[in-house]
Amino acid sequence: MLTRVDTQRPQVQRCARQLPELHATIYRALHLLLPDALARADCLISSVPGSADLYLNVLERHDYTSYLQLTYVFSGSRVQNPNAYIRIYHDAHMAEATAFSPEQGIERLAGPGLPVHGQVVRSWRLNRALVKWLDYLLDQGHGAATFRPMDEIPEFLSI
Repeated sequence: MLTRVDTQRPQVQRCARQLPELHATIYRALHLLLPDALARADCLISSVPGSADLYLNVLERHDYTSYLQLTYVFSGSRVQNPNAYIRIYHDAHMAEATAFSPEQGIERLAGPGLPVHGQVVRSWRLNRALVKWLDYLLDQGHGAATFRPMDEIPEFLSI
């Protein structure tokens, strides 16, 4: 039992040390993906040939942070997948995935009764998945030039 704990701790510590760089990588990818119109519109859509529509919904906007939803919406069924929730720290030039579904967004993820190593591993997995998805979106051709503001937020994006 002690051997198992000892082999897991270095991995958790390594993940914890690398999380800030991962958050900076996400911020840089979002900077390439998101338009300047983000500051003026609450909902944007990006359409590229051969890809599902990509929606960006700004949930909160503050001086130093923004919280947004980024999701593919498949036209026939209005299914959202993946459905990423992202907190952007503008002053620190970092961003992180907070959830990939509404259900994850309401889970209790911190507190004195929950182990820190579980939070680190969860954060690492969420953010690695977000980096891969952002790279995929950029490869598909989504970017600042393809986003256009929407007049109102579609009902299916409401939380």
